[in-house]
Amino acid sequence: MKAITILQPWATLIALNEKKFETRSWPTKYRGPIAIHAGKKIDKEACEVPEIKAALARHGYTADNLPAGAVVAIAGLKECFKVRCDLLGGVIALESETRKTHFNTLDKEYAFGWYGSGRYAWELRDVKQLPEPIPAKGQQRIWNWEGVQL
Repeated sequence: MKAITILQPWATLIALNEKKFETRSWPTKYRGPIAIHAGKKIDKEACEVPEIKAALARHGYTADNLPAGAVVAIAGLKECFKVRCDLLGGVIALESETRKTHFNTLDKEYAFGWYGSGRYAWELRDVKQLPEPIPAKGQQRIWNWEGVQL
């Protein structure tokens, strides 16, 4: 199964269905199931951002109890959008070859990613948090996870 390593707290936000887009500086043509791997690094400053802190707290998480170095969820990578910002209008426009969507910068999703113009937003759907994190060594970019096939 394909996998992507994501720093904490963002991997857990995806696993909890709080974060719907993973933002990257590069696009992907891959579509299909993808394991969400929480990297070993936890960005403790990000865990204090009010929207992030509140989302984690709703599920009993803090910077001190986030899983690290493990696969935490399985998702479906549905689309890869190019980000186009209109910060004066408060709108983030996402465009792919087949779809367009947008959201307001007041939406919590904006606080959960880096939506600079020219970046990419990977749409994740059908996210299933694993009952227990499965330890795994992460890698850069998309990689093959030989762990449990779900």
